[in-house]
Amino acid sequence: MSLSEVLKAGNYALIDVREPMELEMDGNIEGAKNIPLGEVEDRQEEILSIEKPVIIFCRSGNRSGKALEYLNTQGLQEGYNGGGWAELKQAIEANQGTF
Repeated sequence: MSLSEVLKAGNYALIDVREPMELEMDGNIEGAKNIPLGEVEDRQEEILSIEKPVIIFCRSGNRSGKALEYLNTQGLQEGYNGGGWAELKQAIEANQGTF
């Protein structure tokens, strides 16, 4: 499945790997769980136990790519790099309008 297909299906978990300060300054996506990149390794079991596609995002897609690469080596089956939070938020809102 592609990221756009996952967004259209609507059954996914969102993980924001930005720092809490960034969420306060820039904004966030409702329903996303904040697990800063520095905590991903310590909280990998929490992420790997999610039983639906996981979309990981950050400010630009750089840190989310690193998090996804690591989680894939740990056994993450359905992980997607959502890229930057602002673009992902627009894509989510656009897909919610298709129902």
